[in-house]
Parts: sequence; structure tokens; C-alpha cells
Amino acid sequence: MLVLGIDPGTIIAGYGLVDNADGNLKMVAYGVIKSPQKLPVPERLSKLYYGLQEVVEKYHPDVVAVEQPFVSNNVSTAFIIGRAQAVAILVAANQDIPVFEYSPAKVKYAVSSYGASSKEQMQQMVRLQLNLAEIPEPADAADALAVALCHLSETHFSNLVAEKTKRSKK
Repeated sequence: MLVLGIDPGTIIAGYGLVDNADGNLKMVAYGVIKSPQKLPVPERLSKLYYGLQEVVEKYHPDVVAVEQPFVSNNVSTAFIIGRAQAVAILVAANQDIPVFEYSPAKVKYAVSSYGASSKEQMQQMVRLQLNLAEIPEPADAADALAVALCHLSETHFSNLVAEKTKRSKK
């Protein structure tokens, strides 16, 4: 299963593709889509849309996993990031690709077994789980790879539960 993880943003949006062929995790690609901060939000969203569309057309992921915005003290920032999240969902929906959304705490817990991990801890865990020589840069790309790893972890867990339930009914 090829998963496209997305860390949404209107200035910098990270993407990362992780394949889980035969239970082996493999980083396929990662990067960022950048927009100048001086551009109006609608133009940044358009740039994000077409950038993500290119990634989807190039790699043909089986699923898309998107990180939900973190709402802290700055609600207006969360709304803007929510728009970027909606654009990512729209790109996947237009290609009939299933979309899954994960909270930042869920991503941290799935990747590091601790829901309040630091950014540095998360980046190290991404590097270790994908057997990479270095931490993926920039941080937004590493975050997107973490979102993809989260989805694969969730899928693995769901499959184990379904298999156990199926066996217990026999």
C-alpha cells in the first residue's frame, strides 16, 4: 500500500510517500510545496492544489493521510491551515483516493508511542522507522512522512483486530 502523507500549510506544505510492500516500510519520495507568504491566500491554495495534484499524478498513491490542524491559541492560523487541509482532501477526492485524517497527537503516538513527542523526537523516529541515513528535510516533509507512517500503523492495527475477530467467530 502506497500512502501519501500530507502536512498541510498554505506557505509550506509537506508531502511524503511511504510504501508498505510485504510489511517492509520504504520511503518513496518526500518534499514540500512552497508559496510566497506575500501571495494572497486564494493564490497559495491554488498553488497547493496543483502541486499536490502533480504528486498524485506522478506516484498514484492508494490512500492519502492528512494531518488535522492543531488548534491552540491562534484560531485564525488553524482556520487557514484547515483550508489547506480541505485542498488536500479535494485533490484526493477528485482522483477517487480514500482520505484519512489524523490529529497531531495521534500521529505522534503512532510514530513514537508518546502523544506529546517533540519535533526532534518525531523526526528521529521517522528516520529510524524508514531506515534513512539522515532526518528528512525540511521538517514539513518529515512531518508528512510521519502522517503516512501513522496511517500504516493504524491500518496494521485495524487489520489485526479484524483478523482476531474473524477467528473468534469461527
